[in-house]
Amino acid sequence: MIAELEPIFEKYEAIVKQVDEVFEKVRSDHPDCVKCTLECADCCHALFDLSLVEAIYINRKFLETLEDKKADILEEANRIDRRLHQMKRKAFKAVENGQKAEEQVVLEMAAERSRCPLLNKENRCDLYAFRPITCRLYGIPTAIDGRGHTCGLSGFKEGVSYPTVNLDAVNAKLKDLSQEIVTVLRSKHVKMGDVLMPVSMALLTVFDKEYLGVPSEDTKEPTEEQD
Repeated sequence: MIAELEPIFEKYEAIVKQVDEVFEKVRSDHPDCVKCTLECADCCHALFDLSLVEAIYINRKFLETLEDKKADILEEANRIDRRLHQMKRKAFKAVENGQKAEEQVVLEMAAERSRCPLLNKENRCDLYAFRPITCRLYGIPTAIDGRGHTCGLSGFKEGVSYPTVNLDAVNAKLKDLSQEIVTVLRSKHVKMGDVLMPVSMALLTVFDKEYLGVPSEDTKEPTEEQD
């Protein structure tokens, strides 16, 4: 456990609280449109990536709360991650070879489905209390890069105006927290705050000091005379 991350996680949890409040407000105002139930797992098959701060946070909660299920979940995460890697590699090659436009590939990837490794046999999330922000907002209207999205199982109708969460603004806050991790830890990986990864990779990764690029205690601070 890296103590310097605790204040950053508290900031992340504050964002989560705000997100949950927004979701409940929309559900309260549009009860006929928000169809989320415990039995529904549509969001658990959506493809999305986590920011660095979310990836580390969820990894920690996974290790703290699911020790008895750890081996099985990691086995499933490994299988899923290999599949996602193959999908992304194929998509990248299609763009690189000029076979498809990047925008087309992004839309196609967004339409892909992949079961989350945290979804258990009862169709429930094993880490529900600490699920990602994307999962928390899935059942209400959101927008990213100017493009709106609503759950296909919801009652929200196309062409009707509804309160919409700007995911670009949310993601900007998460990126700021991710960059704060780099700064606080004095990481040698200066661009690590830009890292994005799927849930499967977040579970598989060992976020230790070596991975995070934390300098060892005997590392000397650079002086003005040094290049």
